[in-house]
Amino acid sequence: MKKERRQHLKQLQKNLSYQFKKLALLNQALMHTSYANENAAGAMSDNERLEFLGDAVLGLVISHTLMDRFPSHAEGELTKLRAELVNQRRIAEMARELQLGEFLLLGRGEDSTAGRYKNSILADTYEAVIAAVYLDGGYGPVFKMVRRQFMKMLTAENEGNLHHRDFKSQVQEYTQAFLKSTPCYRLVQESGPDHNKSFEVNVILNDIIMGSGYGKNKKSAEQKAAKEALEKLQHAGTPMLGTSGSP
Repeated sequence: MKKERRQHLKQLQKNLSYQFKKLALLNQALMHTSYANENAAGAMSDNERLEFLGDAVLGLVISHTLMDRFPSHAEGELTKLRAELVNQRRIAEMARELQLGEFLLLGRGEDSTAGRYKNSILADTYEAVIAAVYLDGGYGPVFKMVRRQFMKMLTAENEGNLHHRDFKSQVQEYTQAFLKSTPCYRLVQESGPDHNKSFEVNVILNDIIMGSGYGKNKKSAEQKAAKEALEKLQHAGTPMLGTSGSP
């Protein structure tokens, strides 16, 4: 591994609050298959095997955490909570919190299509990094790292929101972080009698309509529009949006 790469990974280790004994494990966890394929002559190993292990380790840590946090919950309730926490979108959020995208090794084609911002790639990389920490330091360090991140979602004020997401807040945080821009909401139409009105709202970002929503009040319509916008942002890869034309 080149000296520059070692220096670069020092920042990621700070983000993880973990110092690797075998830095090559962390580097492999960050190596997407597209990069390994383009550098086949170097006999490089991508992160897919680590991702396989990391998926299991993450599930174990989250299950352990939920059992500790909710000692009176039945198995069915714990299973539902785990499903809310361990899904691609939420795992990608954790990856962004650690800034994993900045350290990814991607092939030229994948990188040119904003691969380092895609939920699928970020979630897979997070799982691979989890496995790397586990192999390097054992269960204790990986349990501490994952629990520290995911416990934020299980605070008293957030527990009730696992099934009721504030999509407007998510869109604002996402766009400010990646586009340095703030979305606005525009009432398109208000129809129906006073006792049974319907509202249509668009969410607009950089003069582009990113989502539309309908509801019995403006707040509900705005949330639905924000949900649609968030899904488009995360699916497309944020840096592409400024040149995407229409949603």
